[in-house]
Amino acid sequence: RPTASSRASWDRHCTPSPRTMALAACSSSLLARPIAGFSGSSRGVRRASSRHPMRVVAASKGEVTLLDYGAGNVRSVRNAIIKLGFTVKDVTTAEEILCADKLIFPGVGAFGSAMEILKQRGLVDPLKEYCASGKPFMGVCLGLQLLFDGSEESGGVEGLGIIPGTVRKFTGDDLIVPHIGWNTLEVKKNSGLLSDVPPNDRLYFVHSYRATPEPKNKDWILATCDYGGEFVAAVQKGEVCALQFHPEKSGARGIGIFQNFLEGNVAETDTPVVKSSASGTDKGLARRVIACLDVRSNDNGDLVVTKGDSYDVREKSEGGDVRNLGKPVELAKKYYDQGADEVAFLNITGYRDLPLNDAPMLEVLKRSSETVFVPLTVGGGIRDFTDSNGKSYTSLEVASAYFSSGADKISIGSDAVYVAEKYYATQKTKDGTTSVEQISARYGAQAVVISIDPRRVWVKGPKDTKNKVVESTKKKGPNGETCCWWQCTVKGG
Repeated sequence: RPTASSRASWDRHCTPSPRTMALAACSSSLLARPIAGFSGSSRGVRRASSRHPMRVVAASKGEVTLLDYGAGNVRSVRNAIIKLGFTVKDVTTAEEILCADKLIFPGVGAFGSAMEILKQRGLVDPLKEYCASGKPFMGVCLGLQLLFDGSEESGGVEGLGIIPGTVRKFTGDDLIVPHIGWNTLEVKKNSGLLSDVPPNDRLYFVHSYRATPEPKNKDWILATCDYGGEFVAAVQKGEVCALQFHPEKSGARGIGIFQNFLEGNVAETDTPVVKSSASGTDKGLARRVIACLDVRSNDNGDLVVTKGDSYDVREKSEGGDVRNLGKPVELAKKYYDQGADEVAFLNITGYRDLPLNDAPMLEVLKRSSETVFVPLTVGGGIRDFTDSNGKSYTSLEVASAYFSSGADKISIGSDAVYVAEKYYATQKTKDGTTSVEQISARYGAQAVVISIDPRRVWVKGPKDTKNKVVESTKKKGPNGETCCWWQCTVKGG
């Protein structure tokens, strides 16, 4: 952990000279033409519908070093960099960090797991040295949190110690954790990094822990956000910056933030900050529109988006082929362009086979992440599995394949029911072996979605079942019953 003197030395390295700031301001004025492929549809309810044109200059393109340590989905970050005309170099050695001209660290998952991986790979000291050099650095989500002294996550773990403060879990009466969704920023100082994000606009957050502003880290704070209290949303000192939100999942605005960073348009200015005029429901989390696509193979082996009644997705006409509502990748892009805040794919026949062998579904994720810059969720067959050759795979391995292919969250259905049954059968004890526990420990609780397919079970009255009964005032059972309880289904019903 750095001492006060080493932090002072770090500050001297990272504080830009007037000439550097002037050059940065000059270079930002050269940015001109819009990028193809980023038309400005609104990204959800109560978010700004206006879109500033994105800009790129051929002369500014170059190589960007990406620190992908294997924890979660960084494919969208990679795709955003490539979309902006830059090439990506992956870090394979500690020396490559020190040699980088621009470094992006998209941390995903749990704090303790991330620090352990960085230590095993010998990347902790090179990361500290790189940041101390003042060269362009961007941390994303966990990549921001790891810059702090430590976190209470994973039982209390020491961080990189670059920014004073401790990362703690969200707390508050009736506060839903994780903090997931599109939220507004309170910008504290002007910077080219956030210059394309107007007041009242929203960006995408997904996290259970946060750092808070305090006097000893005040000089770092670029922007804050409010969720059960004020927390750090963005930090910057010189060209070293980090974001708690996910720009790669925040639509055109987020891609614009990446563009400003990659093109060196990050200079801080002394001009007054334009304060948000929003109040009440115009601030804070927005309601989300999530496009949910049921996907399965048709009789020709092609993946299609389908829909049916009680799992019957075949046409009633002669032939009875699987109902085809379109191609998954094309529909995902369409919904994104129309303003969807998230896209979810559910492989409705995933429980039949090992998802690791489902190359078409993995390809759907890869291709969708190239054009859809909002969160992608995928579900279907995420569980421990033994194939026909007797080889066993864990649910964690299955989830990892989805994450590496472009998923931001995985949805567990049938296996979650079995997990719950086991939990109650063992007097609510956890042993760390279930799919929910293992994936949450590796990638963070915010990366795991539990999806339940319920159906009514009609009974004459509460005495006929041990389950909680609901009285229906409009719908009745086949024998005129007015009471029912809700049963969780598995394996497609």
